[in-house]
Parts: sequence; structure tokens; C-alpha cells
Amino acid sequence: MTDTAQWVGIDVSKAHLDVMVLPGEQTWQFRNDATGHTSLVERLREVAPERVVLEASGGYEAMLVAALACAELPVVVVNPRQVRDFAKATGQLAKTDQLDARMLAYFGQVLKPELRALPDAMTQQLSALLTRRRQLVEMLTAERNRLMTAAVQNAPQPLRDQLGTHIDWLQHQVQVLDRELDDQLRSSPIWREKENLLRGIKGVGPILSATLLAEVPELGLLDRRQIAKLVGVAPLNQDSGKHIGKRTIWGGRAAVRAVLYMAALSAKRYNPRLRDLYQRLVAAGKPRKVALVACMRKLLIICNAVLRTHQPWRTETA
Repeated sequence: MTDTAQWVGIDVSKAHLDVMVLPGEQTWQFRNDATGHTSLVERLREVAPERVVLEASGGYEAMLVAALACAELPVVVVNPRQVRDFAKATGQLAKTDQLDARMLAYFGQVLKPELRALPDAMTQQLSALLTRRRQLVEMLTAERNRLMTAAVQNAPQPLRDQLGTHIDWLQHQVQVLDRELDDQLRSSPIWREKENLLRGIKGVGPILSATLLAEVPELGLLDRRQIAKLVGVAPLNQDSGKHIGKRTIWGGRAAVRAVLYMAALSAKRYNPRLRDLYQRLVAAGKPRKVALVACMRKLLIICNAVLRTHQPWRTETA
């Protein structure tokens, strides 16, 4: 890298793209549509930046990211919370589109976020299916709670029948989505290989394997510490001076963590490596929840290692 390296930040809104190039502080603005994306790609090719940094913006950035990736530009989509924390740390409290673009470029220049492969079309399809499945499961839970309340309050039978019918329909829809997820995975030889490797691990079922493949495209590309931190199962220090605080997990990908939690509940009984880990930690006086989080982390690390090595899981080498 030379002193002439260029760093680009893009603030994305529904209508416009505000662009800042450092260190020269060039500013551009383009429309957030296909024509604007084409014009921006042409300008960025002239600049040849080290990184093009933008925030996840509720979907407004999706087409732009695709255009930049197709043009083989070094685009990185970062977590908005990280950028805001970075801005506060540098004393930048004001917020405008142009200031946000500058801060994104500065974020890239200072922290140099790692480039990662973007999810392909199938990954995005799977992600959409999983999002819909989570929505259905949430509705199913809510309806079951309403049915319990109706029974306790001795609500009219027609009302309870209606709730029961809706619960049956939601359960059927979840089953349909599960089959569709499985079909999507098995339609590609590459995805089938990855799924078979993951499903060979005791404790990894169809929902966890689909979630990992769709929501964690970095799986198998990072080391054990990086993947644990990415998902949010790495214990983070809370120390200051002489005070030694509790290690906690936070951030990362909450949807993945929720599925991983349910899988670990089962895996700690049937996967010998996780069962031994859980029992050892509990015997040492660790709270059961802490032991379970350790099992979540271990299960994720095993999945990561299996995809990285392309070797089936074996108990003795996990």
C-alpha cells in the first residue's frame, strides 16, 4: 500500500448516494438507481480505491453493492453501530449525509476492514426464506399463547377453534418452508457438499445447517476466533483498572445465535465432545448458561473447521 491509497465512503439513502474520497476529500453525489450506479462505478474505476465502505441501510444499498461487486471493486458493507461508535470516539457527533460519507471513508482508512465474499444469489434466496420462517415461528408462538389465555379465561369455543385452525395453518407453512429450504440446498452440488458436511456433525440439524449456510457465508473462511466474534459467541472483556468484570457475549448475528442456542441444547446431550465440555464446566462450578454458551461456541468452531478442511467430522479430531 502506498501513501496515494484512496479510501471511499458512501452514504446511502433511498434517493441519493453521497460519496467522499480520502485523502483528497473529493465529494460526489449520484442518484440511487441503475444509472447512478453505472456512473459511480465508472468514477471509482478511475480512482482505484483500496476500499469502498458503506453501511447496511435497510436494503437501499443492495443493488449498489451488487453493482460494485460485479465491477470487482473492493466494497465492504459495515455495521452502522460500529461506524457510529467510531465517530463518537473521534469526537464527530454531528450527522449529515456528507459527514457520514466522510466518516465511512475515514473508518476504512483507519481500520481497513477485511474484504469478504458477498453472498451469491442462492444465499440471498435462502436468507429470505429463513427470514420468513422466523416470522412464521413468531406468529405461531403468539397464537399458541393466545390459545392458552383463551382456555384459561374460558373464551367461547368458536374463538378457540379459530385460533386452533390458524395454528395448524402456521405449522403447515413452517413445514412447507422447511422442505423448500432443503430443496434449495440440494439443487446445487456445492451447497449439497457443504450441507452434507455440516449435517454429519452430531447436533447439527436441517435448520442450523440452512441458517449457517445462508447467514454466515464467511463460515470456513475465518479462523476460530474470528468466526466466534463474527457470530457473537466470543466472550468480551468488561475490565477497567483493577475491576475485573464478567465476560459477556453481545453483537454479532442474533438470528444465527438463536438457532445455535437451540442446537446446542440438543448437541450437549448427543455430541460426545460437547457433552464432555458441558459436564466439565458445570462440575467446575460454572453456571449452566455459561456452559451452554461454551457449547454454542464449540459447535460453531467445529462447523467452521469442517467447511475449512472439507473433511467430515470425526469425534476424535473435533
